[in-house]
Amino acid sequence: MKKDKTTRTPKQKFLRWTRIIIFIYGSAGIALYYLQEKLLLRSTPLSADYQFKFNVPFKEVNISLNATDNLNLVQFLPQDSTRKGVVLYFHGNRENINHYAEYAVNFTKHDYEVWMVDYPGYGKTTGKFTEENVYSQAREVYKLANTKFGADSIIVYGKSLGSGIAAWLASRKPTKRLILETPYYSIPDLFNHYAPIYPVESLSKFKFPTDEYLKDVKVPVTIFHGTDDWIIPYSHASKLKQVLKPGDEFITIDKGSHNDLNGFSLFHKKLDSVLSL
Repeated sequence: MKKDKTTRTPKQKFLRWTRIIIFIYGSAGIALYYLQEKLLLRSTPLSADYQFKFNVPFKEVNISLNATDNLNLVQFLPQDSTRKGVVLYFHGNRENINHYAEYAVNFTKHDYEVWMVDYPGYGKTTGKFTEENVYSQAREVYKLANTKFGADSIIVYGKSLGSGIAAWLASRKPTKRLILETPYYSIPDLFNHYAPIYPVESLSKFKFPTDEYLKDVKVPVTIFHGTDDWIIPYSHASKLKQVLKPGDEFITIDKGSHNDLNGFSLFHKKLDSVLSL
C-alpha cells in the first residue's frame, strides 16, 4: 500500500504550526507599528474658514509657527471682566476643540480663561503630529499666555492624551499647578497592557513618559482617575502615585470611566476646591 503523501509526521506538524504562529505574530506586530497613529490619534480636521460656534464668550487665535504650520487655539472667557488666571487645556485624542468645549465652564466660572489647543492634524492646526512638534507647540502657547499672565496664574491641564503633554510643559515651565484627568503612565506602558507579547518600547513611535515628567514638576499636582476606566485602566494610571510629591493628590472616582468623570460630584468638588485657591 502506498503511503499517503499528505500525512505529516508530528515534527512536520509542529514546524508547520510554528511557522504559522510566527507569521501571525510578525504580521500583527507590523500592523501594530504602522497603524498606531490611527489607533491613538482620532482627529477631526477642520477647514481654515470653519467658524466656531459656542454659547459662551470666546476668541479664536492662530499662531503661525513656520511657512506651512499653523497652531489654532480657542480662548474661552469668563463672563466677568475679572481674571484670576488662565488654564492651558490639552485635550484628549478625539476629534478637536469642539468635542471638549463643554468643559470650559468648569474653569470660567472660577474666573479663569481657558485656552484649548488643537494638535497637528486636529481642527485647524496643521503640520505633522510628532512628540517633538506637540511639545514645541505647547511651549508656544505657554509663551503667549505668559505675556498676559504671570507664571503663578497659569494652570496646566491635561486630559487623557494631553496628560503627557501637560506634564512635559509643567516640568519645564513655572506654573501655578498641574491637573491631569485620566492620565497614562507612558504610551509604551499603556500599549504593553494591550499587547504584552510585543517589545512595545521599541515598536511605539510615541513615548510621552508622564511618569518621568512628573518627577520634575515642582508645583502641586492633582490627578483624577476612575476605577472603571476601560481605555486607560486604573491600575495603569495608579502607578503614577509612586512619583508624586508630598501634598500632591491622586483622586479616585469610584465607578468613573474614561469619558464621564465630569458627571461625578466628587470630581467637581475637588476641582472647585483646587480652582478656588
